Amino acid sequence: MIFNLKEFNLDLIITRIANVHYFEFTNNYHTKMDRHDFCELIYVDNGKINVESENFKGILLQNQIIIHKANEGHRLYCNENTAPNVIIIGFECNCTKLNKFAHTPVTLSVNLQKILVETIKESRNVFMPPYDVPNLPDMKKYSNYPFGSDQLIKILLEYFLIKLIRESKFIKHTLPVSTHSNILIIEICSYIDKNFDQNHNIRELCLLFNTNKSTLCNLFKNYTGKTIIKYTNELKIKEAKRLMRESNKNFTQISEILNFNSVHYFCRLFTKIVKMTPSNYITTIKAKLS
Repeated sequence: MIFNLKEFNLDLIITRIANVHYFEFTNNYHTKMDRHDFCELIYVDNGKINVESENFKGILLQNQIIIHKANEGHRLYCNENTAPNVIIIGFECNCTKLNKFAHTPVTLSVNLQKILVETIKESRNVFMPPYDVPNLPDMKKYSNYPFGSDQLIKILLEYFLIKLIRESKFIKHTLPVSTHSNILIIEICSYIDKNFDQNHNIRELCLLFNTNKSTLCNLFKNYTGKTIIKYTNELKIKEAKRLMRESNKNFTQISEILNFNSVHYFCRLFTKIVKMTPSNYITTIKAKLS
């Protein structure tokens, strides 16, 4: 029997990649007007950043994305009160449907955020550090990386962009119905996100959200992959890094703002999570950006 095999219709193809960056900018940081012959994806993971290009001038807020077209002039700048975390990916692509994302920022769904995070994670298997040096002309690859990693970056990024194009058509539609458990844990995460500077007591959270310790801890770990304490500590350290980059507060003041028991505990936890001391962190960030 002879089968009639069908060709794939490839609507979006990424041919080459320039860089995959994750920046922790300081306040007042800015870039010069730049242009290059590939597209550039900019996503704000935390905070906000000012974007100026030939097609858009305004603020990119947390969880928002914009994609500059090839050869489009553009620049970024932070004001004196903000120190955002920003993902930047440069790539070649043949799809003209991406052009609309150069004109208006789009807020990513949780699903698209997860795909973007997976893309960043996979890129760490292929590209050597540093990942946060502006205008790095040549991101080096490891000589030996896991089977398929290079291809997975391409697949994940293509998947992300295809889903982005699809979802942008339905951006005003309501979110899909969640289960009761998902709604509960989303509410708890939202509460912790807004009150991360507090030292959360599990018993108190159970009371506030009408659940029990076992259910709370299991649901939270399944949903976030972390314990409540680890989740809260990481949020605190993320905020500490922002305060260090955009203010003149010392470590004692920051530890007090975030309700740490002592500046010594704050410094130990910071070093454990960030893999460098607070002093080394701020020195390194400022040196890279300069």
